[in-house]
Amino acid sequence: MQRREALRAGASAVAAGVVGTGVLTGRGSARSDADTDSFAPLGRLPLRGAKEAVVSADGDTAYVALTDGYATVDVSDPAAPTVLAERRGLLAERDDGPLRQVYDVKADGDTLVAVGPAHAGAPGPRGAVVVDVSDPTNPERRGVYDTDFPIHNCDLVDGHLYLTGNGLPGNPLVVVDVASLSAVGRWALTDHDEDWADVRSALRVVHDVVVRDGVAALAYWDAGTYLLDVSAPSAPSLLGRVPAQSPAELRDPPANEVFAPPGNHHYAEVDPADDLLGVGVESWAVRRDGSLVGGPGGIDLYDVSDPAAPRHLSHVAPPASRDATYGGVWTTAHNFELRGGTLYSSWYHGGVKRHDVSDPAAPTQESWWVDPDAARFWTARAAVDGDCFVASSMGTDGASAGLWTFPDTAGTGGTPDALTAPPTPEPGTEPSPPPAATGTPAGTSPAGEPRTEPPGTSGSTAATSPGFGALGALGSVAGLGAWAWLRRRRR
Repeated sequence: MQRREALRAGASAVAAGVVGTGVLTGRGSARSDADTDSFAPLGRLPLRGAKEAVVSADGDTAYVALTDGYATVDVSDPAAPTVLAERRGLLAERDDGPLRQVYDVKADGDTLVAVGPAHAGAPGPRGAVVVDVSDPTNPERRGVYDTDFPIHNCDLVDGHLYLTGNGLPGNPLVVVDVASLSAVGRWALTDHDEDWADVRSALRVVHDVVVRDGVAALAYWDAGTYLLDVSAPSAPSLLGRVPAQSPAELRDPPANEVFAPPGNHHYAEVDPADDLLGVGVESWAVRRDGSLVGGPGGIDLYDVSDPAAPRHLSHVAPPASRDATYGGVWTTAHNFELRGGTLYSSWYHGGVKRHDVSDPAAPTQESWWVDPDAARFWTARAAVDGDCFVASSMGTDGASAGLWTFPDTAGTGGTPDALTAPPTPEPGTEPSPPPAATGTPAGTSPAGEPRTEPPGTSGSTAATSPGFGALGALGSVAGLGAWAWLRRRRR
């Protein structure tokens, strides 16, 4: 079925890893993996507070959220990424300024938006700063869209800004016309099913939104992923969904429900050219009845040629970790990009990867670089045509945050064994065994970002949910029997 026909049919229906050889890169050129032992970063640029990063259409400029602002970066020479402009203290002129917790930026042509704060508890202004980046060396503010809700994530496509509206009734997607700086559309999970109103808000946050070719993918945490037709931005309509849990299953959950699978849909993105949907799960191991259950989430791939009935194709497992808890070594999936048959992915301490997904039923790991002491990666995105991809790191206790560049080729490098090796004990102390998780890793069924405290500990608002947090382990795929067992335990 052609994609547009499928979209129409879907809307109607709803209304009623191994390194490969000679692999094809996301830029369409064949590359060899002959030098798989020396895969390494091409360049690194320290940027205090780095969070999300996106890349211009020509691949030469990266835009990086800096927690207190944003930066424009020249990546046309991947070996020497260079700051073009750095803007911090956004809206500092306001009485309640500056804008805090700027975790996300998005670009569309000559327009950039920086949004915040990411969490409801942050003081100060809330909204989206719209910037003219026609000259990336001299960005100029064009306007501000003020909100009465925090903004964790957003997207910017064809003159419309798509905002996560957590804290508003139903935790909706809010659509804004950038030219007029006015809201023009809205869609909430509760519009689809009123029963969701009885579920704790933290379990059904709209964590992220990605718009591709008129389709918005909304990651609604434990409620699953929802696909909307936004070809008319003022009138979003439901096309289909990947369910995670039902309202009935989530009405009386354990206190730590936000940490563990099933659910935890954190980031979702459609590749319209291939009718492919990727759903990333961010989850942790948690202690229940004296044992650890759950683990880090991976990325699931779905065929959405019929968006009303997404069909599960495969699961990309997370790297292993010696400690799967929130306080351990983070290897859960974070942000990613699907581009031209390649999946570029980030896994916090677990590094960055590239998978060949030209056959999405059988993803093949092409590249992996990891050094948990040097980087906790937030995202990975294709950049300079055929040459490199970029990845932003939020830093570690011993290494600064910043933007990294990697070759768009096959290979493995870094220190993968450091993810599972026991930690080095302090002098004069005995090493302690790592906690062992039982149960199933997240995302194995077909069906954050840093905080100083674990999510879910300070109330039931959207600010307490993870994804607004981070962590993982358990690199193998468990069976549906274990997944079903975990679901039974949650009831």
